[in-house]
Amino acid sequence: MVVKGKMLQKKPSRKEFLSVKSKKKTDILSESDMEDEEIEEQQSLDGDEGGNSGSDLSSDGDDTFAADVLQGSDDEEKGSGSDSDLDSDDSDVEKKSRAIDDEKEREEKEALDELQLNIQEQPDEFRLPTQEELEEEARGPPDLTGLKQRIKEVVRVLSNFSSLRQEGATRKQYIEQLKMDLGSYYGYNEFLISSLVEMFPPVELMELIEAFEKPRPITLRTNTLKTRRRDLAGVLLNRGINLDPLSKWSKVGLVVYDHQVPYGATPEYMAGHYMVQSASSFLPVMALAPQEKERIVDMAASPGGKTTYIAALMKNTGIIYANEMKEQRLTKLTSNLQRLGVTNTVVCSYDGRELPKVLGHNTADRVLLDAPCSGTGVISKDESVKTSKNAVDVQNCSRLQKELILAAIDMVDANSKSGGYVVYSTCSMMVIENEDVIDYALKKRDVKLVPCGLDFGRPGFVRFRERRFHPSLEKTRRFYPHVHNMDGFFVAKLKKMSNSKGVPAAASEVEEVVEEGSEIEPSTTENPEAEIPKPQRKEMSKKGNKSSTTNNASLKRKNEQKPATTEKRKKFKPLPREEISKAREEKRQALREAKKKATTKETKSASKKTRSGA
Repeated sequence: MVVKGKMLQKKPSRKEFLSVKSKKKTDILSESDMEDEEIEEQQSLDGDEGGNSGSDLSSDGDDTFAADVLQGSDDEEKGSGSDSDLDSDDSDVEKKSRAIDDEKEREEKEALDELQLNIQEQPDEFRLPTQEELEEEARGPPDLTGLKQRIKEVVRVLSNFSSLRQEGATRKQYIEQLKMDLGSYYGYNEFLISSLVEMFPPVELMELIEAFEKPRPITLRTNTLKTRRRDLAGVLLNRGINLDPLSKWSKVGLVVYDHQVPYGATPEYMAGHYMVQSASSFLPVMALAPQEKERIVDMAASPGGKTTYIAALMKNTGIIYANEMKEQRLTKLTSNLQRLGVTNTVVCSYDGRELPKVLGHNTADRVLLDAPCSGTGVISKDESVKTSKNAVDVQNCSRLQKELILAAIDMVDANSKSGGYVVYSTCSMMVIENEDVIDYALKKRDVKLVPCGLDFGRPGFVRFRERRFHPSLEKTRRFYPHVHNMDGFFVAKLKKMSNSKGVPAAASEVEEVVEEGSEIEPSTTENPEAEIPKPQRKEMSKKGNKSSTTNNASLKRKNEQKPATTEKRKKFKPLPREEISKAREEKRQALREAKKKATTKETKSASKKTRSGA
């Protein structure tokens, strides 16, 4: 207690303040150390009063200050050492980065040199392989990468033939090489690949062939007799089927992206809430546009996708005749009709060409003919078409289709209040099965083409190579896999104008053609023997009877009497097809107006007779 009193009474000197400040600068490790130092200072103050105590304090303060200075110098030395270490690290990083940059530059230079060497080895101009090279290729296994590269080069040259072609090479040689390479790479026969090359330019042809190698999207059609598309989509999504609405043009279609359960075995499928059906099969029914309480014929109905769609649009009213010629396919048709709840359909099995005799002429409001065809539009589903179809098969299909479409037109009633339409469709891309059949129907029956009611699709061919068709064939629609992402399809809609079996204007059309070709008639009548070859005339003279010899003699006398003409025979130049078709259409229209006037006169005369009788 006495020591504390003395310390309170004593005033601190200037050196003590310095020692306190130095202590603040130093790092104190713990409070216990501070207490020990204070006790030592107090003891020193008790032992040495006056000047001695001051000297001790000053010495302690000097030592701590010196220690601070020395410690600071040590820290500076340490800092300078760390700075030097950092400088050395920076120099090492710079050396490494420079080495990496040098390595990159060296690699880029080597790559550039190699590229220039390859460019020098491969000439800019693509050259067709010689016959020896092709024979050598045929001996060994097919080089698919080389074929693919050559196909690309040929397509590139054909797209800009005037500037990229090889000197002395013709377009025909490039096209022949393209056909050969496409056939060997993709597995097409010569007939089919030649037909596709004739229909499409090279770039679009490659897009079409590549589209045939990929499957089309899986599509479902909602059965509106039992459910709505929104409700069905929600249920199937909950079952693990990822899907979306098909497109704006369809109100009942759904497209499936992936599925965790089989989409053809769900409870909704078994209950008939939807039908697995390709998107292209929607189009003929949409073009037909069936109305309620109508009488409709489906000439090739199996497996029933189009028939059930028609029944859904008609809301199970009216009557549908679903015909299928092959009896083994009837079970699939009837099962689908029952599963989807269709009740207005009569199933029959007849040859489509005999249906007018069974159902009657001029009895149906609308007829759908999804004709049997070569199937060249569904190669992605059936790759056997690439090699199994030839020109004879396509020609036979075309002949059958022409007979079927005439039968379909004969069944339709032209006087139907709401109908009188025939829809013709195929899953083929051949012109001979599509436009050629429709042009044949226009010539043989009093029908005309009307718009299909489909906002998309490409118009049909009006001219194809040497063929010329009716201008109204622009109203038909073609659908392609590489453009519309659906199977290749063709749709045409015909309106029947009269119930007469033949075209009334047919005879006048023949007369018109004869009149247009009357320039060549005098030359043929003057010398009828000009059409008969000499060997045939000798055989006719040997095998002919007396009457033929007398006729020949009389003809010779007439020819001898006529002076020989030295003028050359004039070549007949027929009028363009468009002018002929326009003239035919005008004559048809005139005949229709004349018929209308005749019918009005008959009705007036009948009404007058009834009035006079009354």
